Amino acid sequence: MTENLDALWRALPQIWDGVLITLVLTAGGALLAIIVAIALGLLARFENILLRGFARTIIELFRGTSLLVQLFFFFFVLPLPPFNLELPALFTGILALGLNYGAYGAEVVRGSINAVPAGQWEATTALSMSRSQRMRRVIFPQAWALMIPSLNNLLIQLLKGTAVVYLITIVDLTAELNRLRVQTDVFFAYTLGLLIYFAIAYLLTLGMNALESRAKHRLGQGTKWRDAIAGTPSVPDMKGAGQAA
Repeated sequence: MTENLDALWRALPQIWDGVLITLVLTAGGALLAIIVAIALGLLARFENILLRGFARTIIELFRGTSLLVQLFFFFFVLPLPPFNLELPALFTGILALGLNYGAYGAEVVRGSINAVPAGQWEATTALSMSRSQRMRRVIFPQAWALMIPSLNNLLIQLLKGTAVVYLITIVDLTAELNRLRVQTDVFFAYTLGLLIYFAIAYLLTLGMNALESRAKHRLGQGTKWRDAIAGTPSVPDMKGAGQAA
């Protein structure tokens, strides 16, 4: 055990660098994913068959193929003719993660918007709101509160998905744990990895719970911060939703 701890102490700077790369991949992938999710989720609801068809094609393409294959395609295939597009490894990882999880998120966005009660849509029509006003001021704020728990699950999945990027030469946390394994043993290195990933995931969950708490509070549903920390946000009620309209 003493030898393992000594090896860990020597490897701490490299492990910290790996954690930072993992955080960058998570943050960058999550930012791209939410942009893709909202854009495709809204497009998938359009009446225009071309726009709706484009959104469905992209969603099904990235949901129906492996993240690892997408990662390899962007990194190894795009530099070849006729594409001749060579992307930095870190950017490639963010791109693959963002598009893959953004496609899953698009269904979350679409489903949450559809889940907003019909009365809210009717109220915006009665107020003669335009399509953009209706979505921005009434529908999307309520849908946002509904979609956060599912987006939280996707964020944790994205964090764990960053573990595959070391296969395209990115030295992330998983790569550093593999190096530590050589200097220590399998149990010590990967138990440490489990604890680090768990700690990051738990902090992300707390942040998403706080975000959900804020979104519901703005709808008049009164979720408290301590409920968000406990991971038990209040149950949505239609009274708060009615006030938003």
